[in-house]
Amino acid sequence: MKLLMAPLAVLMLSPAAQAQETAATPQLTAQQSATLRCSAAFAIVAQGQSEGVEAALAYPPMNKRGREFFVRSTARLMDELSLDRTALQELAAKEARDLQNEGAVDEVMPACLMMLDASGL
Repeated sequence: MKLLMAPLAVLMLSPAAQAQETAATPQLTAQQSATLRCSAAFAIVAQGQSEGVEAALAYPPMNKRGREFFVRSTARLMDELSLDRTALQELAAKEARDLQNEGAVDEVMPACLMMLDASGL
């Protein structure tokens, strides 16, 4: 659960840290971008479920499958993009912020749940 929540903890980055993070954002393929977006969505939903948020509880439990998807996909992204853990956490936190700022979690979850099912987890 600690790994799953780590990107959300970084949401509190200072504006200067956020500016540095934006400048260092790697170019992602469409698949990498979708994987990162879904990982962030699963983390947001899992956090909401742990807090009893009604909207989050409408989704299947994300604690196990969502966490495993997050761990595996972010490890793969670290390898593919040659990022260290800190850089990947910043990238995931930015994605989580973007999803929340756009109010897009509910919009992306249907496709993300399909991606989760297709992953075999």
